[in-house]
Amino acid sequence: MAKINPFRAVRPTRDKVSLIASRSYQSYTPVERDSRMDYNPYSFLHIVNPGYKYHKEISGEERYKLVRNRYLEFKEDEIFMQDETPCFYIYKIVNREKESFSGIIAAASAEDYENDIIKKHEDTLADRETTFKQYLKTVGFNAEPVLLTYPDNDTIAQIIKKIAQERAEYEFTTTYRDTHYVWKVDDKESIEKIQSAFDTMKTIYIADGHHRSASSYLLAKDLASDNSEHQGTEPYNFFMSYLIPESDLRIYEFNRLIKDLNGLSKEEFLIQLDEWFRIENRGIEVYKPSQPHHFSMYLDGEFYSLYLRKTIYEFTDALEELDAQILFKTVLDPILGIKDLRTDNRIEYSHGKNDIVYVKSKIDQGEFQVGFGLFPAAVEQIKKIADEGLKMPPKSTYIEPKLRSGITIYEF
Repeated sequence: MAKINPFRAVRPTRDKVSLIASRSYQSYTPVERDSRMDYNPYSFLHIVNPGYKYHKEISGEERYKLVRNRYLEFKEDEIFMQDETPCFYIYKIVNREKESFSGIIAAASAEDYENDIIKKHEDTLADRETTFKQYLKTVGFNAEPVLLTYPDNDTIAQIIKKIAQERAEYEFTTTYRDTHYVWKVDDKESIEKIQSAFDTMKTIYIADGHHRSASSYLLAKDLASDNSEHQGTEPYNFFMSYLIPESDLRIYEFNRLIKDLNGLSKEEFLIQLDEWFRIENRGIEVYKPSQPHHFSMYLDGEFYSLYLRKTIYEFTDALEELDAQILFKTVLDPILGIKDLRTDNRIEYSHGKNDIVYVKSKIDQGEFQVGFGLFPAAVEQIKKIADEGLKMPPKSTYIEPKLRSGITIYEF
């Protein structure tokens, strides 16, 4: 059964939360990062990019130690405070499209991760796991929750609804026009009800954050082995997560852009595609797939619809039904010669929020030769793949919500 704990978050004072909150470090361009840090001394980016202070790129253990120093400085300057008792935190986001996401920030169990109560659907890279584990071990905190999802639950929904009627601890709007709300849950009755509701769930699922959760699990093993008095209840046995109901997840596709046709002419390429797909030239009409196993393709100034020939494609398991896997097995690997979706520099990805017109523009500019649009995976597909112990290809899903860093911080 899923074990979810409250914790004593380190978090910004109410007056500074909007200044501290930042997107994930990797989502900024260098120019964007510098601009925010130039004019905002409270941005969380100052903590995770400590070299900015010295106008120098710093990496490895040297950077990790300076991250720790900046974090302690924010605490010493009382920019951060820490709750006196363990709490859950209700976090709601209303984005610019007026979509609403509500969930609970809590500490999830590393033991549940190990025992597959927390299910995974993506492969992780060992070197990234180890690097981030060492980062966590040095800095002593985590500021980016793993996104977990659970089956819709009436008890949890009612608690969230009731608490959200009170004044929020935080309420602020970002320059992206997303509005963020946070409520603290510190009463014993609500905490116990939330824990009991999760205790009835046999499994919960990682939606986003496979490397962060894997690194947190490795950290728990490391620190447990270093602690002669290990009991299993120490903070390092858990990792910060944002748990939202399945109905609140928004799943988008990642479209594929390919730089060349692997030595084939346009006609040769289309003939090879015909083995697997029923092809229709749509001309300049923008085509976006409307159901699974339908794909769009943009090539040489024209859109094509590709419908999988199901009489010859064999669906042997949940993974083989996933459109990202189908495209890899029928086109990217055998025809275009792309064997490794992580490392081949001939392929790039564009998440579905950019739309297929973005793919068209990149090809029209000459950066790529062909692009493919996919239909987004469903929550049930992802769960089925995880339940069967299978792993999806890289960049199969782009999942929202995306949380800001630095709003709640988990220390261990």
